[in-house]
Amino acid sequence: MYGLVEDHCTFKTVPNPQARGPALSGMMFYTIISNTVNATIEMYITDATLARDIQRVQQIPIVSTLLNVICEVTGLGFAAVARVTSEKWITCSVHDNMELGMLAGSELPVETTICDQIRQVRQPVIIENLDESLAYADDPILVSNGVKSYISYPIVLRSGEFFGTLCAFGREPKKLTGIRTTGLFTAFAELVALQLQQQDVLEATRDKVKGLSVQLSDSTDENRQYRHISTHSLQEPLRKIRVFSGMLVDALQENDVKKASDLSVRINTSATRFSEMIKNLSDFSFLTEDQQTFSLVDLEDTVSMVLTQLRPQIRLSGASVEVARLPVVRANASQMEQLFYHILGNAIKFAKPGTPLAVSVSSCKIYGTHLDGEYHPNRQFVEIRINDNGVGIPETQLENIFDMFSKLPSTVIRREGEGFGLTFSRRIVRNHSGTIRIKSEVGSGTSVRIVLPALD
Repeated sequence: MYGLVEDHCTFKTVPNPQARGPALSGMMFYTIISNTVNATIEMYITDATLARDIQRVQQIPIVSTLLNVICEVTGLGFAAVARVTSEKWITCSVHDNMELGMLAGSELPVETTICDQIRQVRQPVIIENLDESLAYADDPILVSNGVKSYISYPIVLRSGEFFGTLCAFGREPKKLTGIRTTGLFTAFAELVALQLQQQDVLEATRDKVKGLSVQLSDSTDENRQYRHISTHSLQEPLRKIRVFSGMLVDALQENDVKKASDLSVRINTSATRFSEMIKNLSDFSFLTEDQQTFSLVDLEDTVSMVLTQLRPQIRLSGASVEVARLPVVRANASQMEQLFYHILGNAIKFAKPGTPLAVSVSSCKIYGTHLDGEYHPNRQFVEIRINDNGVGIPETQLENIFDMFSKLPSTVIRREGEGFGLTFSRRIVRNHSGTIRIKSEVGSGTSVRIVLPALD
């Protein structure tokens, strides 16, 4: 038996001190021994989906009991539930009385196993005495490890998807074709499939409930903001229009042309502001609709396009923008463009006077994060980071920075924004099942973190 040891991102095979008894020829189980975490050993599985499948089986409490019962009833020394794909045979749960050193996550190339045949034909294989088997007497793995008896049943989900096998073997011939044994394996394989299917149903139900909860929370928050807008934000330009209009009437009656001209400009400014607010609300409402087209979007191309649009502002501010390699994600291309336009536009708009503006855009992959208040350890995500050294945002403003028409106080910035860019940004990220967070300090700049689901 061998383990796979990580040595500064290079790999080498070394004897596995945990393995006992005769080695199972060709078999390896994959482990990582961390150089930085005091000999911590954990299973290393590159495919997140397979890792999730192993976890799903391990979350079924009865599986270990089933494997123990199989060994007790049949007299076989080894039993396992294995995940079988077109490329891999991986143990999900193991009962090992033969001391083979196999653990959950032990792996074989599927073409070296009998389970590959079971995957293709979806029929059980039973060998009571290998020496008398015409089909498998020369099987290299079974022969080299002294296996004499073998039984394996397919695990097929109710959806028709082939999951893997329920298998067992021993070093002595055993009677395995009797109804007691075949009935046991049939029932146990169906039970495992049923439990896995129930997990899928429960997970789908939880996802729907969480989705509805998030939508309700979002809706409640947005309804709160709409109420505030209708009673405050939209009323302010209307109030100015009414006041200035009354003053304009007085100025015209007094034949004060200069004052009337000045008031006309103010009325037009307020009317324009009111029109912009209505347009922003209309655009935001469109973002909340479900009619979205998703495709593969190269974020490097998206950011490049946005920087081209912002070129006049970049030249005017003298900003330098550094863009590292960015991933391809499944997204709405138009919304991704809007997202980066708002985030990068804000970074350029709120540069710190007297300090050359530096903006950086980078990304990394993460294999677990909190979304909607729940941790997802087995899902893969991409994190986009946008950092700047601009004016920064007061800590007291961070909680409400995503609210509609939220603005920084004039004591912090000299220029006013429309107060809608980050509102758009959060809605776009939510539309893509992601999160957006901002860390900032006045005078030290701002860091925006956007987390999106990675491609499978």
